[in-house]
Amino acid sequence: MNNARLVLDTNIVSYLMRGGTEAELYAPILENRLLAITFITVGELYFGAEYRNWGDTRRKALETQLRNFVVIPYDHEIARAYGRIQASLRKNGIKIGVNDAWIAACALRHATPLVTHNHKHFEPVAGLEVISKQVEG
Repeated sequence: MNNARLVLDTNIVSYLMRGGTEAELYAPILENRLLAITFITVGELYFGAEYRNWGDTRRKALETQLRNFVVIPYDHEIARAYGRIQASLRKNGIKIGVNDAWIAACALRHATPLVTHNHKHFEPVAGLEVISKQVEG
């Protein structure tokens, strides 16, 4: 796995955009790394903006924030990885969210660790390196 770069799950990007405790929790992991997000995360962020009826100012801020990341686009190897993930899990009676499977496929295809706060969503994916911090209560 390439430790110079990381793929960020949508929740991590949201934390970074909002700031606060969760962003601080992940800051040491992300420091001095090439940060990538998937085309799926971009779509999820735009969905959030549409669903919550964001105004022009917040939408422009989102687009500005997105420039801080390398965006992993779709390719056929990602589609193959997605197919392998879903087939393997379903054969074993395990289901994960469609978007989570796509995000995992992107990270696997690029042999890059995935940073997420929802590590349980990705635990069943064979070969995926997941980095997660949990707030201790």
